[in-house]
Amino acid sequence: MSAVKDVLDHVDAGIDKGLERLFELVRIPSISTDPSHASDVRRAAEWLAADLRSMGFDANLRETEGHPMVVGHGPKTDGPHVLFYGHYDVQPADPLELWDTDPFEPVLRPQPDGETHIVGRGASDDKGALMTFVEACRAFIDVRGSLPLNVSFLFEGEEESGSGSLAGFLEKTAEELRCDAVLVCDTDMWDRDTPAVTTMLRGLVGQELTITCADRDLHSGMFGNAARNAGQVLGDVIASLRGENGSVLIDGFYDGVEDLDPAIAELWAELPFDEEAFLTDIGLHIPAGETGRTILEQVWARPTCEINGIWSGYTEPGFKTVIPAKAHAKISFRLVAGQDPEKIRAAFQRHVRDQLPDDCDVTFADHGLSPATSMPTDGAFMQATLKALSEEWETKAAIAGTGGSIPIIGEFERRLGTNALLVGFGRFDNRIHSPNEKYDLSSYHKGTRSWVRILHALAHAN
Repeated sequence: MSAVKDVLDHVDAGIDKGLERLFELVRIPSISTDPSHASDVRRAAEWLAADLRSMGFDANLRETEGHPMVVGHGPKTDGPHVLFYGHYDVQPADPLELWDTDPFEPVLRPQPDGETHIVGRGASDDKGALMTFVEACRAFIDVRGSLPLNVSFLFEGEEESGSGSLAGFLEKTAEELRCDAVLVCDTDMWDRDTPAVTTMLRGLVGQELTITCADRDLHSGMFGNAARNAGQVLGDVIASLRGENGSVLIDGFYDGVEDLDPAIAELWAELPFDEEAFLTDIGLHIPAGETGRTILEQVWARPTCEINGIWSGYTEPGFKTVIPAKAHAKISFRLVAGQDPEKIRAAFQRHVRDQLPDDCDVTFADHGLSPATSMPTDGAFMQATLKALSEEWETKAAIAGTGGSIPIIGEFERRLGTNALLVGFGRFDNRIHSPNEKYDLSSYHKGTRSWVRILHALAHAN
């Protein structure tokens, strides 16, 4: 700590001003998926670029086919070069009636346990997380006049709406953004007292299917039994996807999937994890995945098939006795290492077609296609980061997986040839994408302090 005590003290003294800056950013309703907020998305990008320039970074907006990117570069110095990635766009705030306060007027809300919540849309995902790194850089510059290593920034404005412009942008700017490590702060801690570096991300295949039977909705009294019901056909298709033991029954689905490395399983077994509480906290108590596997293995290291939405026939208030001609479903697959997303998509579509009666048809639309990602755990940057986190939080930092997918990580590997360090300070109860999203004040404060330590550690990593 002595090596960066002056910078850490500055972080502590400046916490209120840092919160003021975060609140300014959260007040901008940068909802990327809603065209009516396009000007707000740009305003958030301009705010970030101006903030970086105020610290001496060469920062500007880069136009794309969608929302702009923000790119910033610090003055050249000795040491390695890191690129920090974050996104400044947010999810819609709907349903507004479930928020306790205005989603774009952030507030501090004290809690019975002594914690304080920063409440507002984007407070956690990803503006609060993003600003922990920015504030750490600001503290170094304020105290010492420079950063201990070379730092660049890439802030995206389309993460919450599919990152449609990102791959092309990385391809065009690969040489400019090439670095020794990418830093990402869009993940969670292990628990409220244990920091974590996430090293395993599952891939994603998202499919929307529409099954068509008759050429129009039919009267259930006149055509019942005789006419095919699209809702029933869809139900049969969905029922065919999973076995009684929780496994996925699509032919070839598990090709390339290996059992969990015993060394990783041993590390996970040492983590403080309560399987029973994991489910009871959400009102359940019976694990639904593959039998014989731990919950951590199910959500981090095994592929999934999940139904995200189903609709058919009349769904408005009241009752209408129709036999629906069409039925729809949104189905996603989380993939692990060894699975090819294109092969999984093809196998799923083939499976669905094989279940259909001859007089029915199906169409598909893509909603995501990315492979799983696994980062090495033995590198110098990884070990330096784990040590820095352990020092700040005064407990051993965890090496964790996550059931989620961050497609950008794979893009960084492909386009820049660089691994990512995923260091997040969120908590599982942050209600991201939901009403009353929050970020713990301790996450913001100690997250900023953590980045100070990490930047120093990376500058001196061997």
